[in-house]
Amino acid sequence: MILHAVDRVWIRIECSDAIARELSDYFTFQSPGSQFMRRQSRFKGWDGRVRLFKLRTHTIYRGLLTRLLEFAEQREYTVDNQVPVDEPCVYGDDVQAWIAEQTLPFPVREYQADALRICLNAQRGIIVSPTGSGKSYIIWLLTQALVVPQTLVIVPTIGLVTQMAGDFISYGCDPDAIHTIQGGCAKETSRPYVISTWQSIYDLPASYFDKFQMVVCDEVHLAKAKSLTGLMEKCIHAPYRFGFTGTITDTQAHRLILEGLFGDVSKVTTTTALVKREELAPLHVKMVVLEYPEQTRKNLRHTQYQDEVDFIVGDLARSEFIAQTVAKLKGNTLVLFTLIDKHGKYLYERIRELCPNKAVHFVTGSVGADGREEVRQTVENTEDTEQVIVASFGVFSTGVNLRRLHNLVFASAGKSKIRTLQSIGRGLRTHASKTKITIYDIVDDFRIGKRENYAWKHAQLRAELYAQEKFPVTLHRINMEHYAQASQAGRLPV
Repeated sequence: MILHAVDRVWIRIECSDAIARELSDYFTFQSPGSQFMRRQSRFKGWDGRVRLFKLRTHTIYRGLLTRLLEFAEQREYTVDNQVPVDEPCVYGDDVQAWIAEQTLPFPVREYQADALRICLNAQRGIIVSPTGSGKSYIIWLLTQALVVPQTLVIVPTIGLVTQMAGDFISYGCDPDAIHTIQGGCAKETSRPYVISTWQSIYDLPASYFDKFQMVVCDEVHLAKAKSLTGLMEKCIHAPYRFGFTGTITDTQAHRLILEGLFGDVSKVTTTTALVKREELAPLHVKMVVLEYPEQTRKNLRHTQYQDEVDFIVGDLARSEFIAQTVAKLKGNTLVLFTLIDKHGKYLYERIRELCPNKAVHFVTGSVGADGREEVRQTVENTEDTEQVIVASFGVFSTGVNLRRLHNLVFASAGKSKIRTLQSIGRGLRTHASKTKITIYDIVDDFRIGKRENYAWKHAQLRAELYAQEKFPVTLHRINMEHYAQASQAGRLPV
């Protein structure tokens, strides 16, 4: 096997047809959810598999070089590796020396220095560090250690464009050095730092990306989107490429795509470690199990997933329980839901009725970046009035900084590891007004006989995740039949 560097994205492999077929099989994986995707007309003819080695061109992502060499070693194939080795940055081996020479706005924590060292040595890679660990600060430090004419920073939402630009300015960046791209903004600029959502630039021609020597993707776990992988494939001249995330999926195909585009994955710290060091707020997960009447369980015994979801979001007693719970909570609360019209709007209206002395905000995708930032600033800076945000998962589950947050309520269940951890991360940042963040995980129990309902199975996966992350968890049971009766009689339990 002879390995050639095509550019900063691709490697071309000279080999026999037999080895090429082996490579194709070795780097082929079943796509998660493909059984559902293939039912859609535009996926007909696709076998549901992701092939990372291109048989027609004999190419593969450059970030998979390490795994490619492992493949050859396992089979005792001879390799002539002509891919140039990137020399580490001059400060790669002694990051602390570089840090000591800088005038920095904040101290650099040990794990931040580790992340910096890893990135400078490899010049590409994915850093896994939990929400609240200062990923934007690490990104800023990278831009200062690797001085290039233009850097592209990609974020998943328009709210994070504003937030990242604000973070850079707080670290000492000249505002005139930053160009932000979001709906309708000019794409071309000579400013050194370009911060954009991937949606705003993914369809631009490849020539647009030629000017970027460094590409950084925040919340890189979202990079499985086809449009974003296509965007990264256009950055063929960028020697420096880094991804940052609080968590990364266990799905092998997704992980290898990310490694191929950005480089090896390195985990520099954990939520539990940062809590112990008092750099994140302690958290307590309360899994609140709603036990439904036997007749309801029987009625839902043979229900399909979507019908179960429709019942859950349409059950008034359940929504009343959530609203009453939020009304009793002390401090600021974030309520996350999935379905806007079927669930979110009702929760918002009911919570607003029950909380006349609290400010209640409703945030969905229809609220623009300025509106979301205004809500965030209100929650962060208001001391005399408790705040409640009722928001959709897609808008407020990722990236948004909410230091003055005391409670988080999952009004909609799910099994996604990434969405769960990212959502919890909204409240982990420390603030003088709180001693901990409490997570209310609502679990819907329709089990009957040996049959376990979908929401219950999803809750089991979340419980396993909490155990893996070593989050303290307590279990609380609510008899929904008794609750409904008490609610109708006006005698709600505490």
